[in-house]
Amino acid sequence: MEFNLSSLDLGIIIFYLLAVVALGFYFGNKHKNAEDYFLAGRNLTWPIIGFSLFASNMSSNSLVGLAGAGYKDGFSVYSYEWMAVVILILFAVFFLPFYLKNKIFTIPEYLERRYSYLVRAYASSIAIILNILVDIAATLYAGGLVINLIFPELALWQIIIGLAIIAGVYTITGGLSAVMYTDAVQAVILILGSLMITIYAYNALDDGWNSVYAITDMDHFKVMKPIDDETMPWPSVFTGVLLIGFYFWGTNQYITQRTLAAKNIRQGQWGAIFAGFLKLSILFIMVFPGAFARVLYPEATDMDMIYPTMLFDLLPTGLLGIVLAGLIAAMMSSLDSGLNSVSTLITMDFIKKFKPDASSAALMMYGRIITLVVMIIAIVWAPQIGNFEKLWDYLQNTLAWFCPPIVALFVMGLFTRKANNTGAVFSIIIGSVMTIALISFEYFKMDVGLPNFLYVAFIQFLICCVVLYITSFFGSVKTEAELAQVVWTREEYIHETASLKDLAWYQNYRYQAVALLLLVVFILLAY
Repeated sequence: MEFNLSSLDLGIIIFYLLAVVALGFYFGNKHKNAEDYFLAGRNLTWPIIGFSLFASNMSSNSLVGLAGAGYKDGFSVYSYEWMAVVILILFAVFFLPFYLKNKIFTIPEYLERRYSYLVRAYASSIAIILNILVDIAATLYAGGLVINLIFPELALWQIIIGLAIIAGVYTITGGLSAVMYTDAVQAVILILGSLMITIYAYNALDDGWNSVYAITDMDHFKVMKPIDDETMPWPSVFTGVLLIGFYFWGTNQYITQRTLAAKNIRQGQWGAIFAGFLKLSILFIMVFPGAFARVLYPEATDMDMIYPTMLFDLLPTGLLGIVLAGLIAAMMSSLDSGLNSVSTLITMDFIKKFKPDASSAALMMYGRIITLVVMIIAIVWAPQIGNFEKLWDYLQNTLAWFCPPIVALFVMGLFTRKANNTGAVFSIIIGSVMTIALISFEYFKMDVGLPNFLYVAFIQFLICCVVLYITSFFGSVKTEAELAQVVWTREEYIHETASLKDLAWYQNYRYQAVALLLLVVFILLAY
């Protein structure tokens, strides 16, 4: 089929892009110091935080990847989404209070206060690598695929450069404020656009869901797969999916930087819960279209083209422009988030360390230069992602290789007083050796009989935890005063319970969390 775009659709997209860039320049004129630029002045409220968390996560690579997975692998891909709700609740209860209490700029900064600067530098380096390879480059690749349908005369690399420049301009200029306020707008467009493609795809079926059931095994519609399933057996949801999700939502600067900008702890917690609520919609507006496509395009072989094909095949003029703007909005949300987070990590974790006397103006300048450099690196790497069979496989495998040692550092650091810098360093060494080995097995196509990658990631995490705990018996432990600022205790929970008594029940994030968990259970029982 041909992918033609009308003048009206093109006009809508151009208007949207110009509006986003203008918003970036608007906020760029309001920055007074580094805290304004990197953390929006720590003055954001829960709706902006929640929408930004959702939009940054649900990028164009997620839209393309989820539809492709919904077509080929089934509803089990939704396990990443409902598990995110559980993780966001755990994050709001345990981790976020300590992040905000320490007034950190970057998530790895917590690790320096818990262990040492060496551990902080390691975690920051891994986060930078993943942000560039997974978040920024994959988003450019997925967005490039869609734009390439509209302008086939352009090479993919040319489109990628153009997209990176647009996102880079307002990110460099506006900092986190521009990122988060544009994310809020983009989240609304993204949700409405995804809803439209779901409705039109369903209406295109001759006999509704019966058309899908007629050609699809019923196991395809189960979120929780049997234990012998090759893609995602149900135990892997509580091992690898939980682990990858925890890295993404609890320790990844790319996402958690939004909560660091919260006006106070309550706004941050409400924002995290609100993002969890938005995540529940993914099954209905992003995975369902992939199932409908099984009927509409039974001969499809390229999973990454399922979603773009539905857009151009099903949507009328005008609405296509709006939905494409939503897709581009998703892409922009991830690009700006990735660029801003890497800029923050390099500036605050490395440059400020070696230039402690640098002024806020100088730090903002460094941040803008770094954003430009990172943008160039991502442009170079993005085309290489096409070598993977499915975009979703690329995303999840890369995270599974790198995140286990990082998660071990945070979990053991927050919940174990015994953990010390000696243990952290040994854990990093062992974890890194395992990561290198796993990447080598994949790169050289070595079949060594490893189980599902989700199991392997969790095993690696457990080994790192054990190594960290045992080797922590060597070396010194931080003082009680230092540990009180970085280690969770039951007293923290009791103190928070007392502070929540002054709030109405509907303002208590714990009640909100329980309601979310009940919704998760209901969906899992239904599918």
